[in-house]
Amino acid sequence: MWQPQPGWHPLPGGASPSTVGVWRADVDGEPVAVKRLAMPGPGDPAELLEAHHFAYWRRPAEIVTSGVLARSRGLRPPVRSQAVDDGDGITLTEDWVEDAALNGLFVAHALGRFAGTPVPNVSWLARDQLRDRLARTARHGGWRTLSRTTMADVAEHLWTRRDHWLARLDALPQVLQHGDPTPRNLIGREGDDVVAIDWACLGTGPVGGDLGYYLLSAREELGPLLDTYLMGLPDDLPCGPATPEQAAEGARITAVYTAMSRAEWALARVAGGEGALAGKFRHPAVAPHLRALQRQFPLIEILLGP
Repeated sequence: MWQPQPGWHPLPGGASPSTVGVWRADVDGEPVAVKRLAMPGPGDPAELLEAHHFAYWRRPAEIVTSGVLARSRGLRPPVRSQAVDDGDGITLTEDWVEDAALNGLFVAHALGRFAGTPVPNVSWLARDQLRDRLARTARHGGWRTLSRTTMADVAEHLWTRRDHWLARLDALPQVLQHGDPTPRNLIGREGDDVVAIDWACLGTGPVGGDLGYYLLSAREELGPLLDTYLMGLPDDLPCGPATPEQAAEGARITAVYTAMSRAEWALARVAGGEGALAGKFRHPAVAPHLRALQRQFPLIEILLGP
């Protein structure tokens, strides 16, 4: 049975059902990051074996062995990576990436440039990530915990209208996207490029989608981030031109529905304990998600309409 080597330092992260763990290690005197992926077995979610699902377990290894990101723009993976498949799982090893403390505007510009990278002709890119995430939420009853808060009416309206907004996303130009562009994954810098880690959700999505996802963790508001994203977005996108309005819509819908779902997830985890739900809003596992949701109120108002 595979085991981490003595002296490896465990790291936080690795929330995927297939991820056994992540470690920092030294190989020949060089710092590296090691991630272990376990092959899905009986009883694991079927989505782990679906090549287009965001949770597809083999995607990180496919990215390494295929080299599809060798000429990506704006974002790129660490220079040296390898994947070893031993039949029971996959061990990924890549160069350690130091935190460059990137500001949001630099990242937004890089995300715009990355959207101009031609989409690789491979069968395992993630698709419909937001739709699949909302489908997972629906299997757990939707935003039922939010229905117990002052956001109840807003949550009900947006939840019942989710198919409408997903269709609007489908109609936007579809571009290459990182899929999980959080500050903890967009950490390094090489010239004008961001060196990103954790590419497990690499796929296609609406223009502006990655920006909307990043917005939830950024210090900056959507306005300046969008302006900078558009500066990086090429005029000659492989899928055809995209307007500023289309990029704004992609970011807006992605941000709102992701923020609502994260708040639901966080509240649901603590809702069963003693005491009123409102008394748990300041719980350290909940408060950051509620603050991120509150910041999206201007975007929520746009989706609610007049």
